[in-house]
Amino acid sequence: MSSYLGENLRLLCSHYRSIAEVCRKVGINRAQFNKYLSGESQPTAYNLKRIGDFFGVEGYELGLPGDQFARLIGARGAQIGAPAEQDPLHAMLQPLREQSGDLTRYCGYYFEYANCMSVPGTILLSLVHMREEGGAFLFERQERQVLSTGGPAEESARCRYLGAAFQLQDRLFLIDYESLTVNEMSQTILIPSFKSRITRLNGLKTGVSSGDRRTPACTRVVWEFLGTEINRISTYRQVMLYQPDDPRIDEDIRQRLAQAPVREGLFEVE
Repeated sequence: MSSYLGENLRLLCSHYRSIAEVCRKVGINRAQFNKYLSGESQPTAYNLKRIGDFFGVEGYELGLPGDQFARLIGARGAQIGAPAEQDPLHAMLQPLREQSGDLTRYCGYYFEYANCMSVPGTILLSLVHMREEGGAFLFERQERQVLSTGGPAEESARCRYLGAAFQLQDRLFLIDYESLTVNEMSQTILIPSFKSRITRLNGLKTGVSSGDRRTPACTRVVWEFLGTEINRISTYRQVMLYQPDDPRIDEDIRQRLAQAPVREGLFEVE
């Protein structure tokens, strides 16, 4: 592990209230974790995986040079702390923020189920975290295109999408980009829940397959609310590809994803 570990860990910890909170959730002794931060000690392979699973990064990524690591996790690098108004995209989206409804009740973690655009015939389960930051509602979606086989899975393509969410009238609009390769964008439209308790949200997602052809595609999508706090390690382990008949995908999810009503050439969700 390189000398960049401590710097990268400090950057990750800055997204939490305190280092003590991180240590408590990861289950690592505070004194030992401080040694990782200062560079006095390097984590064992086991602890490195625990830390990586908690933050949603791979072990080797924690050793990347600081500026490269900051870009990887979607940080603004050298522009951290600069006024948001300097960002052209911020200015372009400002009218949407002014018209958007309050998405506070939707903040938290979700499993996203979708028909995988890159591996047709499989269901991709992703982890989404929506949060409020500086008056804007932002979200992060993590994907691992590893096929679940019931045994140890080999690592494959991993994606991290960063985006913004808006409630315009009675629909939720989410736009994002893939932050690791910065070579694609996607859009999701969800039908909001009018119940007092959020369980599952239906919608559509458009994007491209990750193959050489980069075929534009559209799929039904289901968001399943997990709560405002989760066990990140055990939850992230479920993020992968599943066969449609996998017993871990319940019948309600399968039916929602299988329905594809086309009316006069339009693919619609009700």
